[in-house]
Amino acid sequence: MDNDEITPQTEDNLLRYVAGGGKLGSPANATPRYRGEVMRLMAVFVDSELAGASGFADCINLAPGVKERLVASRIVLEKFGHAEKVLRVMEGFGSNTIQYVTAHPWAARLDRSADLGTRRVNGDMRLNVFHYPIYGWGDSVVLNALMGRATLIQLDDLSAGSYQPFADALFEIIPVEKRHAEYGLQGVRKALAGGYDPVAAQASVNYWYPRVAATFGRAASERSQTYRKYGLRQRANEELLETWRRQMRSMLEEVKLREPASSAR
Repeated sequence: MDNDEITPQTEDNLLRYVAGGGKLGSPANATPRYRGEVMRLMAVFVDSELAGASGFADCINLAPGVKERLVASRIVLEKFGHAEKVLRVMEGFGSNTIQYVTAHPWAARLDRSADLGTRRVNGDMRLNVFHYPIYGWGDSVVLNALMGRATLIQLDDLSAGSYQPFADALFEIIPVEKRHAEYGLQGVRKALAGGYDPVAAQASVNYWYPRVAATFGRAASERSQTYRKYGLRQRANEELLETWRRQMRSMLEEVKLREPASSAR
């Protein structure tokens, strides 16, 4: 059935429709609760891209060579482009995208010693990992390597979601984010080969690993269950997290680093 052929009138109708694999094509097809959950997911994505790009922009001039600075600049540019792409989808829900972009200090960071876990802080909807400051080029490439894979796992899950315009935007974004994740791993390899102290690299892994892990949310999360009920997410937080942990073990072993002892299973 085409995603514009149904206009669910009740929650029960909508839930039956998405449970059968149905896709919605516009806010007009959705109930208020469904619209609210879609908007929340899109806001988390947009705010994280805006905050992530703004924070990484400060690292461009820390890169050790012109090629690395070009790659870093490209990542920043493309992440702003991803935010803009999903903001266009949000316009269908009445979002004022001009005011949205200027509403928060996207480059603002907390103290390095902060540890929010999965707790939300007041303000924008960025993932908590983008509230923490980056300390130097080596630290930035470690973060990119860890967070790049986490982003891909989560976007792959979201791209199968029941709100088709958001899913379509993510299908276009995922190949670019895959390249960003590859840049992160390449950056770690090159930094280590160029003299980046493995002890410092491991310290960065120890710092960022639990903070990236927290982006998957709490186990048995009610919100995760709600997303899955509406067909907006497919897998539970703990399943996505375990996929990431397995990938991290392999990636870190490749560059002769390791999971933090407190995180190993």
